[in-house]
Amino acid sequence: MKTDDFLTYTPEEKTQLQLERLQSTLNRAYRQVNFHRQRMNAAGIEPGQVESIDDMKRLPFLDRADFSEHYPYELFAVPLRDIVRIHTAPGIARHPTVSGYTSQDLDMWRRIAARALNAASVSAHDILQVAFNQGLANWGRDYKDSAEDIGVSVIPNTQLSIDKQFMVLRDYKTTILVTTPAMAYQLADYMHRTQVGPAALNLHTMIIAGETISDNFRKTVEERAFVSLWLHYGLSEVPGPAIAFECTAHDGLHISEDHFLAEIIDPETKAVLSAGETGELVLTTLTTRAFPLIRFRTGDKARIIQKTCSCGSRLSRIEWFQERTDDILRVDGVKIHSGQVCNILEETMPVTTCQVTCRVRDDNGRKLLEILIPMNDEIFSDEIKEIEKLLRKTEQRLREDLGVAVLIRLIEPTSRRTPS
Repeated sequence: MKTDDFLTYTPEEKTQLQLERLQSTLNRAYRQVNFHRQRMNAAGIEPGQVESIDDMKRLPFLDRADFSEHYPYELFAVPLRDIVRIHTAPGIARHPTVSGYTSQDLDMWRRIAARALNAASVSAHDILQVAFNQGLANWGRDYKDSAEDIGVSVIPNTQLSIDKQFMVLRDYKTTILVTTPAMAYQLADYMHRTQVGPAALNLHTMIIAGETISDNFRKTVEERAFVSLWLHYGLSEVPGPAIAFECTAHDGLHISEDHFLAEIIDPETKAVLSAGETGELVLTTLTTRAFPLIRFRTGDKARIIQKTCSCGSRLSRIEWFQERTDDILRVDGVKIHSGQVCNILEETMPVTTCQVTCRVRDDNGRKLLEILIPMNDEIFSDEIKEIEKLLRKTEQRLREDLGVAVLIRLIEPTSRRTPS
C-alpha cells in the first residue's frame, strides 16, 4: 500500500496493521538474531504469545549498551549480502552503534521523511537546502533523498561558515532550510545583526531536527529570520530524522505509527505510563528489516498527547521535552555519552577519567562539547607548548570521532565541581 493510505485508516484498522507488523518484526528478530531470541526466552515469552499491542509490556527493553556489546553486526536480522548501506553513530562505550539497511529499508525511510516534508507543505516548487554538522551527515542524506523523491530541488548537505551558508541561501534562492537549532539560531542572529530584510531572501521555512526547541527559541528565530519553524524528531540509532513531525497546528509531533510503536515508561520502574503522563519515550520499529529495534529506550523525555489534533490527522502525537531521562548530552543534535569521551581521553592523555566533566557550552549560538580536565602531575610535567599541542591533538581526535565541536579546558582539581 502507499504510505499515506494509513492516514485514512480507522482506529481499529490502524491497530490491526500495527499488530500484524509487530508480529512479523518479532518473528524475524526471534529467528534471525540470537540476542533477541535469548532475551525473549529469558523473559518467558515467544513471538506467538504477543496477541495484542498490550502484550508488548511483556517484552524486554533494548538500550544503547546492547549496541556496543553486540558490535558490529550481531543485531542484524538479515544476511550481510542483503545490506546495501551501513551507518555508524557514536555509542556509549568503546564501540560505535552500527546499523544496516536493506534496499527496502531505505525506501521506507525516504517515504517516512517525505511524509514529514509534505506535512510542512514542502513541494516540487521549493528549493531545499540541508545544513547539518558532521555528526548528522547521515540525516542530511536522508532528507536529500526524500526531497528528491517528491520532486524538490535540493542543495545537499555541505558544512560551511555562517557567511557562506547565508550566501547560498540568498544566491540560490533557497525556500526551505533543514538544519539544527544551533545553526538556525546562528543564521537568524546573523540576519538580525546585518539587518537583512525578508525581501533579500526567498526563504520561508526552517525544518529543525536533532534537538527540541522552546517556545521562546521558536519566536526569536521566526521573527529574526522571517520564517516558520517545523520540528522533526529522529534517532541516530536508525538514521531516520523524521520519525515524528509537526503539522500545521504546531501542537506536538505526529508519529508515523505505521512504522513505529511508541510507549511512555517510568524511567525508574520501567512501568508503562498512561497517555498524558510524562516519562521516557520507548520505540519499536514495525517495518525495519535489517536492524529491528524492540522496545528501544530512547532516553528522550516525552508524553503522548491525548486530544485530537486540529489538523485532522489521526496519527498520535508526542510532546518532546528538552530534559532527558539519562546522562547523555545533546550537542547540536548529536548524542554524546561521557563514556565515549573517557575512552578517547584514556588513549590520548594522562588523565583520571572519572574526574573529567563534560557539558554543553553555548558559544554565541554555536553549541560545542566542553571537557573540563583537572590538572595532574603528568600533564603539568610537560612544557606549556607541549601541553597545548596535546590538547589540540585530543580535540581533533574527539571532533573526528564524535562529529561535534570540542573544547578542552584544564582546571585546578579543587575547582572541578564549580568551573567558571
